[in-house]
Amino acid sequence: MYGMNMGYMLITVITAAIGGLVGKVLQKKIQKYLQVPMRSGLSGAQVAKQMLEHYGLHDVRIVEGQGFLTDHYNPQTKTISLSPNIYQGTSVASAAVAAHECGHAVQHAESYGFLKMRSAIVPIVQFSSKMQQFVLMGAFMGVGLGEAIGNTLMMAAIAVFSITALFSFITLPVEFDASKRALAWLDETGITQGEEYDGAKDALKWAAMTYVAAALSALIMVLYLLTRLQSRRR
Repeated sequence: MYGMNMGYMLITVITAAIGGLVGKVLQKKIQKYLQVPMRSGLSGAQVAKQMLEHYGLHDVRIVEGQGFLTDHYNPQTKTISLSPNIYQGTSVASAAVAAHECGHAVQHAESYGFLKMRSAIVPIVQFSSKMQQFVLMGAFMGVGLGEAIGNTLMMAAIAVFSITALFSFITLPVEFDASKRALAWLDETGITQGEEYDGAKDALKWAAMTYVAAALSALIMVLYLLTRLQSRRR
């Protein structure tokens, strides 16, 4: 049990460090491009409005949220929430993030497969996330309860963590596709040009890297638990 706890703690620290590092880089990138004004003078809210109008999405609301990097699209309410720096800002970062969230709205309108798949498993992911720590604790404690019970609890832990990993990997194409749609629209309309476009692309690349880091962290945890299960069976 001690060895499992140490292994779990080590994996947790490593994955948290990777996620933290990528997150810090993203924050620096966003802060950098928040300081680069758009020649068009359009705010993030205006960019979002134009992109939605371009795709004929008149039933999607744009609202100003709170905090920093809290931007998201809610498919249930068809609402794009932009953080104050993005909603009000007239920077390259504002345009990039606003267009990215509109990319999700376009995905929703076009019934993009991976977005539908991700939305469908959200309730399962929410439940498994709540159960992870309890099941994992049971797997650790199950070491002294016999091989059959210990293995069963470990398989349960693998199952709930696998659901999180699956969700993370399904999220990747959703995020990359939304950025692809955003950048294509920004380029085609000329809203971002030259260095502005390059900055928008750089900002969205690092935003996507946070999801890559999360997916890899989830995969590493599942592989670790599988390794522990195999070692028990030897």
